[in-house]
Amino acid sequence: MKVAVIGATGLVGSVMIKILEERNFPVTELIPVASENSLGKDVLYNDKKIAVTTIENAIAKKPDIALFSAGSEISLQRAPEFANKGTFVIDNSSAWRMDKNKKLIVPEINANILTKKDLIIANPNCSTIQLVMILNPLHKKFKIKRIVVSTYQSVTGSGIKGVDQLGFESADLPVAEPAYPHQINMNIIPHCDTFTANSYTKEEMKLVNETKKILNDNNIKVTATAARVPVEGGHSESVNIEFEDEFNIEDIFEILQSSEGVKVLDDPEKNIYPMPLFAQGKDDVFVGRIRRDFSLPNGLNLWIVADNLRKGAATNAVQIAEYLIKNRKIFFSL
Repeated sequence: MKVAVIGATGLVGSVMIKILEERNFPVTELIPVASENSLGKDVLYNDKKIAVTTIENAIAKKPDIALFSAGSEISLQRAPEFANKGTFVIDNSSAWRMDKNKKLIVPEINANILTKKDLIIANPNCSTIQLVMILNPLHKKFKIKRIVVSTYQSVTGSGIKGVDQLGFESADLPVAEPAYPHQINMNIIPHCDTFTANSYTKEEMKLVNETKKILNDNNIKVTATAARVPVEGGHSESVNIEFEDEFNIEDIFEILQSSEGVKVLDDPEKNIYPMPLFAQGKDDVFVGRIRRDFSLPNGLNLWIVADNLRKGAATNAVQIAEYLIKNRKIFFSL
């Protein structure tokens, strides 16, 4: 497989390359693409230096798969050009997520809806992915009525500018290009992405809309608050769920413990619960603090943590590519 990575020198793009290597993806040619500022640079793949190239050169090479993480504008302009060459585009931006003609995929949940015609495939928002990984098996069993989610999102979610701002502020150095309107060090900012006309941020509306699309249920009521916290990697979520059906707490544990890609960490007596410190570098979604919400019938509280650069972005995209390869007789001409 010829694989192009668009945005190869960015935070997510570099993790995509790392995960392709870790998971022994069958790459015959890696085509790293970045902006003009990165031309002349190399990326390291399987101990080999590969020169960064232009997107025009990548399109001309007709890769089998193109992993995009270069922002919505580039995706809207360039993804169709790859698709027109027969390339499967897996896009990590928000460009195509709510397009009614594009599939929004978390492989453990809905990869089976993909067809050969789906040449542009949307990768969900990082905070949405870890949320639906927990919600999906519970929704199948008990039918979710309403979700209230509050996110505590690390600075890597804002790219290198967010990481730099936290680092410079922590060292008491001036920040040339801040990612946030306020100091992030020793602070929490209840503001992820830009505000919309309804006073919710785009990040909050992504959680609302993408959750419904992935779970294929527009009747679920979702409300969200997204905050940025001074953590370098790993997003956390406090989630309150109201089910339509009654449940036993033992069944919740059993369902989650048997769910692919999910790890339950829940032993309050031993202070065991998910934290971003332990999620970094891992591909699983971690869940704990599992307990009833006694304020309403059929209510449940959860705490969810995942590495936002891996399962929240790069790993999920590579897993979609792996699904295409696993079912190559459907998706590729042999």
